[in-house]
Amino acid sequence: VMIQVHDLSVAYGARTLFSDATFVLNQGHRYGIVGANGAGKSTLLRVLSDQEEPTTGTVTIPPKKRVGVLSQDHFQFETTPILHVAMMGLPELWDAMAEKQEMLDAAAEDPEAFDVARFGELEDVVMALDGYSFESRAADILEGLNIPAAVHHEPLSVLSGGYKLRVLLAQTLASEPDVLLLDEPTNHLDIVSIAWLETFLANFGGCAVVVSHDQMFLNRVSTQIVDVDYERVTIYPGNYDDFEAAKSLDREQKEAAIEKQQAEIDKHKAFVERFKAKATKARQAQSRVKQIEKIDIEELAPSSRRFPTFRLGAERDTGRVVLEVDHISKAYDEPVLDDVSFKLMRGDRLAIIGPNGIGKSTLLKIALGEVKPDDGSTEWGHAAMPGYFSQDQSEMKGSPDVSIHDWLWTFCPTEPTGFVRGKLAEVLFGKEDVDKRIGNLSGGELARMAFARIGIQKPTVLVLDEPTNHLDLEGIESLTKGLLAYPNAMIFVSHDRWFVSKLATRILEITPEGIEDFKGSYDEFLAWTESKDHLARPQARR
Repeated sequence: VMIQVHDLSVAYGARTLFSDATFVLNQGHRYGIVGANGAGKSTLLRVLSDQEEPTTGTVTIPPKKRVGVLSQDHFQFETTPILHVAMMGLPELWDAMAEKQEMLDAAAEDPEAFDVARFGELEDVVMALDGYSFESRAADILEGLNIPAAVHHEPLSVLSGGYKLRVLLAQTLASEPDVLLLDEPTNHLDIVSIAWLETFLANFGGCAVVVSHDQMFLNRVSTQIVDVDYERVTIYPGNYDDFEAAKSLDREQKEAAIEKQQAEIDKHKAFVERFKAKATKARQAQSRVKQIEKIDIEELAPSSRRFPTFRLGAERDTGRVVLEVDHISKAYDEPVLDDVSFKLMRGDRLAIIGPNGIGKSTLLKIALGEVKPDDGSTEWGHAAMPGYFSQDQSEMKGSPDVSIHDWLWTFCPTEPTGFVRGKLAEVLFGKEDVDKRIGNLSGGELARMAFARIGIQKPTVLVLDEPTNHLDLEGIESLTKGLLAYPNAMIFVSHDRWFVSKLATRILEITPEGIEDFKGSYDEFLAWTESKDHLARPQARR
């Protein structure tokens, strides 16, 4: 047993996230924590890692077990070489190696001051922790996360924000923990790096606990699912698909049992009502009243899982060629796109995939006219009116003080307010939410609002940049359903392989060597490349 949890509860004021949670997490298992946004997944992980105090209950981890927790604070390492940041995950080894080096540097200046005994102590620590292979192990982890050896000795500041967080993930993985606690580790990873992380976790011998919205990742990694729902924490054996089937069956059985109990109560009540005034049946009627009192019907708490409705229609059909991209090239400090050409055809659901930094989002922005290419051109076809979902929702963030009702109304000013409220309700904003300000929305709420806007506009082609990034599993499922019903072409960038596999009819993979334009599903593409984890595919430039 790695983690023992007893009688755990967390409540904020009158709102209970979960209560009476008692369970154990064992070595050799990988636990995926799932639940709707706001249900308490990340809170549970923070409690397990001793970053937050529970309202009641205890969490016990054996005292000598090392706990690895993914940090989000890269600012403290800005001037530190990237490889050293990763190696700092094992502080007793890193400190011993650093002190040894300092002693050797000092001895070069003053050999007489060299402390042989202290050097021997440090050498013992390095040997005991296999320190002479540690640099190589840390470097392998960085490369697995698509941070090439060429930059390992550069300061962390040379990387973009997403890649800095990869280095912090490398630091956590390099710490050789007994318990690994990861909150959304795939958020800043591309398909290549997610596949590497899956392999790493599959070979991890300790106890791994991971919060994730990536359904395929959960299916490939999890041996158990920790479900935070109904104000309870419930553990199901198996991966995410196993969990969904078991949870659905469990709920159906409970509802059937309650229905049966209610039917029995109704039958007894009918008997009592019919015969309560009849002297010859009075004793029997009283007996039925006692039987009713003995039946204890379990009250099922409402699920925190909520499924939005994304109604995405098109104003009209487009021509046969929806978008033509002709020999596009673009460079910033280094080239990101080099001679990219393709045609988006009517009916295509084109997924653009590839490592981060390869220019996927840039390509969408060039097509939309937001970024000017260095070479080449793009041309939209007949009746192509693109509806754009941007990764950062900057078009909404520019109106932080506007209410969500008034913001959405600007896209349908001739409609009554009831229409706007209905559209808000479809994406899970109730009547108590209509005055919420744009600036106060979470990432998931901004995404739902953006799709409500697209639903009203009815564009004739969809251009989507990482549309699942801030959605929970329920939101991703609902969005997939809505997009499958959309009648026209779409082009989208995503690192969520479940989403891509459900939606794409065509794959455009961008690599440093050029592009692969594959007409078929993602699963067919993987079979065609004979590299199911993409580990043999070329890596991105920095």
